[in-house]
Amino acid sequence: MAFSPVLSTVAETIQVAIAPVFLLAGLGAILNVMVGRLARIVDRSRQLTTLQLRGDDPERIQHVQELRLIDGRIRMINNAVYLVVMAAIAICLVVAMLFVAELGNFQIGQVIAVAFIVSMLLLTGGLICFLIEIHMSVRAIRVRSDLLELPLP
Repeated sequence: MAFSPVLSTVAETIQVAIAPVFLLAGLGAILNVMVGRLARIVDRSRQLTTLQLRGDDPERIQHVQELRLIDGRIRMINNAVYLVVMAAIAICLVVAMLFVAELGNFQIGQVIAVAFIVSMLLLTGGLICFLIEIHMSVRAIRVRSDLLELPLP
C-alpha cells in the first residue's frame, strides 16, 4: 500500500525534525541542572540572610561578602536559564517552520537556518553564563588558609 503524498511528506518532515527534537531533550536536561543549582544558591542566600539578621555572628563580614557573591551568581544563573529557554523556543520554532514549509510548500529554508543558528548562539550564551556562574561558585567555596594550617588530628 502506497503512502499518500501528504502522509509521506509528513513522515519525511518528522525524520528531518528528529535532530532538533533530540536537542530539545538535551536543553531540558541542561535547564534541569541549572534550575537545581539556582535552588541551592537561593537556599544558601536564605540561610546567610537569616544569620545576617541575627547580628551576633562573629563572621558577619564574611557572610556579607558571600551574600554579594551569591547575588551575582543568582543573576548569572538567571541569565543562563533565560538564554537556554530562548534557545529552546527557537528550536521549537525551527521544528514548526519545518512542518509549515513542507506542508505549505514554502521556500523558507534560509529562515529556518537562521532560526537554528540563533538557537545555537543563544545556547552558547547560556552555557557561557553557566560556566561563569560555576567559576563564581568555586571562588565562593575556597577553604580559608587559616583552617588549612590546623594540625591534623
